[in-house]
Amino acid sequence: MKKDLRIKSKVISDDVKKAPNRAMLRAVGFKDEDFKKPMIGIASTWSEVTPCNIHIDDLAVEAKKGAREAGGAPMIFNTITVSDGISMGTDGMRYSLSSREVIADSIETVIGAENLDGYVAIGGCDKNIPGCMISIARTDVPAVFVYGGTIAPGKHNGKDIDIVSVFEGIGQYNKGDIDGKELNKIECNACPGSGSCGGMYTANTMASAVEALGMSLPGSSSNPAESKEKSEDCYKAGQAVYNLLEKGIYPKDIMTKEAFENAITVVMALGGSTNAVLHLLAISHSVGVDLTIEDFDRIQKKVPHIADLKPSGRYVMQDLHNIGGIPAVMKMLYKAGYLHGDCLTVTGKTLAENLEEAQDLAEGQDIIVPLDQPLRKDGPLIILKGNLAPSGAVAKMCGVKVKVHTGPAKVYDSEAEATKAIVDDEIKEGDVLVIRHVGPKGGPGMPEMLSISSMLVGKGLGEKVALLTDGRFSGGTHGLVVGHIAPEAQVGGPIALLQTGDEVTIDSIAQTVSMNVSEQELKARRDAWTPKPLHTKGVLGKYAHLVSCSSEGAVTDKFEKTAKKETTFSK
Repeated sequence: MKKDLRIKSKVISDDVKKAPNRAMLRAVGFKDEDFKKPMIGIASTWSEVTPCNIHIDDLAVEAKKGAREAGGAPMIFNTITVSDGISMGTDGMRYSLSSREVIADSIETVIGAENLDGYVAIGGCDKNIPGCMISIARTDVPAVFVYGGTIAPGKHNGKDIDIVSVFEGIGQYNKGDIDGKELNKIECNACPGSGSCGGMYTANTMASAVEALGMSLPGSSSNPAESKEKSEDCYKAGQAVYNLLEKGIYPKDIMTKEAFENAITVVMALGGSTNAVLHLLAISHSVGVDLTIEDFDRIQKKVPHIADLKPSGRYVMQDLHNIGGIPAVMKMLYKAGYLHGDCLTVTGKTLAENLEEAQDLAEGQDIIVPLDQPLRKDGPLIILKGNLAPSGAVAKMCGVKVKVHTGPAKVYDSEAEATKAIVDDEIKEGDVLVIRHVGPKGGPGMPEMLSISSMLVGKGLGEKVALLTDGRFSGGTHGLVVGHIAPEAQVGGPIALLQTGDEVTIDSIAQTVSMNVSEQELKARRDAWTPKPLHTKGVLGKYAHLVSCSSEGAVTDKFEKTAKKETTFSK
């Protein structure tokens, strides 16, 4: 009888299968007891390329402490950041919006590949916040976002200044109002330390929106970068994510349609950045909430503007922190019926329960005005449509006295051409300065036009010249400006057919942006129109081919709708 040479198979348990995983984790410091704990990631955007993020390495360590002491097994990993303020006015600005996708993709990749159970994401500069939030929406494991915090205001001649003061100083220098020495003094004093730009610009706007959305702990958005409160934010966030794991609370449970309405309400009340429209649309897309620009339009009509904050006002985020911060503002709005109090938050409690513990706004302050005496009776972020922007455009009307502007178009196909025209005094009072082919696909990357708008303000033309673009504006922009014009020129949107000399009207009351050109003439121009070649190389090439319309949030994973939008306005 032959010997049975078959080897009996052994059932390998899941625990045994994980031996290689444990071996590698032991090399990074894990002990036996850590393998029984939930693995919690700390997504850090630390970098030395911008003051917004220079301090986040220390904050990540605090978040790790909090997660470990709560009972988790935490580990820090990094993603990128770029500085809008440093790249502004250069070709580097094309990488700004696309960096949002790189950040989201990279965090999603680590969370998915490492099978982490939850995480804390810490962001500073403008695109870190929506980038982190898009990843949180996609990965759908318990998560908490922490804002790195605002920078302190700079001081010059007894007044508060910031980075926008420098951009506007260039316009003043070009006009001859200040000399080179004065401009240098402004430059040297504008940014005194760590933290994101101090006014109600994009970073502070998005941080406030995320807190209102319920995805940050109370106070996270207004606690300054260089403060004890900010370190505590991070420690508590590490603990909070463990609490979410225990309670089984996921981002989709928090980021509901009503929560997004809360976020939009707070942005309108504060007079936040136009970029909030773009980013909240993108975050809602990632979490599967049906949010459109019509929702912004609806909420804008009923929420008053009550915050006297830069760029159109006098104060900065640190001033708001000193009088109670965003929780105090939200408490005021909630009591007046503007917020949905039953929305769940990362504390595990509802928004209403969180606000019961919030302090009221300090007495005698004039940063937040009474709701019955608003700076503007409705929200300052206005959705415009018309034959120049059939899919929509966004204008920020904080402090802008001009409600209707009609003038001849001065059309430029690049920011560089428009800059030269301003410096050479070719742009005159009454003109409508148009910068196109700088949209999501055409830029590519939808660069911000802060340098242009600041030069106009510095030359005294802030409300005397209208500025239109299929690109974006910084949260630091103020004046008579309309951005996000969609469809963009690259895909044959009507802005591509506009010519210098055409009469253009911006009407913030009727919420229209239009050109006085006949349909017959527009058809003739369309027949003669040909698209410019798309960027084809590297990150920007991939972005240009994948990105959707700005009125859809300029996302890169909306493939079917993107393809349709590309052909909507072709011949």
